[in-house]
Order: sequence, then structure tokens, then C-alpha cells
Amino acid sequence: MKKSTVFLLFLISFAGKLAAQIPANIQNLFPQGTIMYTTIPYASDSLVKHTLDIYVPAKHGKKSPLVIWIHGGGWRQGDKYGDMENMKTTINALLANGFAVASINYRYSTTAIFPAQIQDCNQAVDFLYKNSEKYFLDKDNIAVIGFSAGGYLASLMGTSNNNNNEAFYFNKKQPVFKIKGAIDFYGPSDFIARIGSMPLDEGEQKSTSTALLGAQPLLRPDLAKIASPTTYVDKNDPPFLIFHGDKDQTVPITLSKLLDSYLKLANVQSDFVIVPNAQHGGTLFNTEDIKNKIIVFLNTHLK
Repeated sequence: MKKSTVFLLFLISFAGKLAAQIPANIQNLFPQGTIMYTTIPYASDSLVKHTLDIYVPAKHGKKSPLVIWIHGGGWRQGDKYGDMENMKTTINALLANGFAVASINYRYSTTAIFPAQIQDCNQAVDFLYKNSEKYFLDKDNIAVIGFSAGGYLASLMGTSNNNNNEAFYFNKKQPVFKIKGAIDFYGPSDFIARIGSMPLDEGEQKSTSTALLGAQPLLRPDLAKIASPTTYVDKNDPPFLIFHGDKDQTVPITLSKLLDSYLKLANVQSDFVIVPNAQHGGTLFNTEDIKNKIIVFLNTHLK
């Protein structure tokens, strides 16, 4: 028996033991035979928020392009299983179409303010890039997908990946990985524009944006600008696919249109999809049409 076959059988056996730690309702979202690794630390500490899960397609004919799954929750709740059940059609299709998925935890704004969250996302992808052989991942074909707060982080990763912003990296050194596609579900793209659409008392004193930045955006527009994905848009950004519901009362749909406009002005491919009657998240995003758009996007840019 070839060494590669023996090693693969070992991985499958080991992954099966790890999969038992994943909640049954999450395991059931994936195609039968999916290889699952859970609670893998991506940093040199013991923080649960510095762990990730990896889901690899059952058929290992070649290394799998990688999709980074970033959960929502206002930067203060949720975990690496977040948004999967609401997007079960898509999550299943990703694996069925040969994509590996890595779902990541990141620190909440209640324990660490910005830029901790983008540092964590970049560190997680850097870990996956460096360990791609171990998990049979195609390190040269990586995309990000995120929801709400996670959509924001996916967008920020996409627009800032080619900017050497030391503050966005845990060791102040830009990793070598490249993001080849970004999928943003209803994430806030510009904090000053967002705060301008909210009542003063809510927008300044109670907003998740203020909690994330550690300051009121109108009082610290410099921080708001540094943290906004729109700040980093340039012609070298990866293609974007953006979804937003036209009934969203949490993140104004205009913020997604604003990001789409910035990208197009920079000659970056961007497809902005308005989801009729959809609010902020929910099952109206769990459709065959949206799933198909995502698979076509990934097949175009990762394979």
C-alpha cells in the first residue's frame, strides 16, 4: 500500500474521532463522507476564540480550494458554527462541489477591540496556508465568505489583502496568502456612512460599531476610516459577490451598494445581488438561486 494512501486513511480515521465533537445538527449539514477536523488552534495560546474547524470533501482526487467561513453576531456573539443552518443549501453545496470549508472563531469586541478581529481572521488563514499539505488544501485558491459582522470581516480581508497594513496582522508582518474571491452577506462596509443612518443616541452610545472600535465613530472618524473596507478598495482587489436584503433594518442596504460602487469605480469585478423581502439574515438567503450564484462565482475564480 502506498504511503500516501496509508496517510490518507490515517487522516480519515483521526478526523472521524474529531468529528464526534461537532454538534450533530452541524454534522448533518454536510455531504456523507465529509472529513471533519474540529477546534484546531491557529494561534499559540489556549483561547477558544483562536480555534477553527475544517471540512474537507470526501473525494481526495486533488487538493481542495478553500473557502473561509466567517460567522456574524455583531462582533460580540456567535461562533464557528454560526449561520450554517440558515445557509444549509450553500454549505452542503460547497463540499459537494469540491470546496473545503474552514469556519473560524475570532475574539469578541467585548474582550478585544478592533483590529483584533481582522488580526484573528488573517492569522487563521495564515495557519491554513502554512498547513495546507496536512489538510489537503489548495493554498493558492482561497476565498472568504461572511455574514453580517463576518461579511464585514470578509470584505475587509478582501480589500486590504494587497495593502501592507501592519496593524491588521498579529505579528505586524503581512502573510503571503492571497484572497482570490470575497463573498459578503449584508456586512457594513463603511462605519461613517453607517452611523449617519442611525439616531444619535443609538448610533453613538449603543451601536456595535462603537463597541468594536472602542470609540464613537463620529468622534473618532480616523478610527472609523481605518476600520472600513471601503478605505482599501483599489484595482488589485479580488472579485466580490455581495448579497443584501431590501428589508434589512440592521445594516442599511445602501452600505452594500456603496461597497459595490467603490469596487466598480476601481475596475474590480463586483456583483451586487438584492434579495427581495429579506431582512438581516434568515432563510430567504438559503435558496437554490443564491447557492448557484456562489458556486458559479467560486468555480470561476478558484478553479
